[in-house]
Amino acid sequence: MARILIIDDDPHLRRLLARILQSDGHEVIEASNGTDGLARFAAAPPALVITDILMPEKEGIETIRDLRRLAPAVPIIAISGGGVSQKSMKFLDMAAKLGATAALAKPFRPPKLLETVARLLSESVEIA
Repeated sequence: MARILIIDDDPHLRRLLARILQSDGHEVIEASNGTDGLARFAAAPPALVITDILMPEKEGIETIRDLRRLAPAVPIIAISGGGVSQKSMKFLDMAAKLGATAALAKPFRPPKLLETVARLLSESVEIA
């Protein structure tokens, strides 16, 4: 299927997302922050990126802006914790304005993640 980069500082969530995506046939690359994520992106460009917003070292908004400069067409899913709180939604709205293709508020169900990934990958194939 597709190579997907997951950038999240929570190792448990990263592993969970990786298992979900791998069970759907995807190859997964993991990074614990934006700096590491950008390096991994440059080393092996993925078809799609999933990035958390609040992280140490390089947070998600800055990471999204940098990814957009490197690869304007790559689909990016921004994720943020706290459910649908005002703060979480504000971060997700900002991420969308700065280049995220889609946004998911944590916690989200695996089917929602897989549906979003499939939709974005099919849309990026149509564009290419």
